[in-house]
Amino acid sequence: MKKNINKQTDAVTDLQIGPTNKGMVRIYITSSVIDLPMDFSPSEARSIADELNASAILAEKK
Repeated sequence: MKKNINKQTDAVTDLQIGPTNKGMVRIYITSSVIDLPMDFSPSEARSIADELNASAILAEKK
C-alpha cells in the first residue's frame, strides 16, 4: 500500500542518524511495527541532506 506524502498520520516513530563502523551513514527508523535500518555511502547521505534542505526551504514558503 503506497502512502501519499501529504497524508497526515498519528504514527509514532523514532529516527536515528549516524555513522556506522563500516564507513556508511545509517538512517534508522523504528516503531511498534517497523525496524528499518538504511545504510548510505557518505556521498548518498550528502545528497539526501541536500534534498532535505531543499524541501525545508520549499515548506517554509507555504
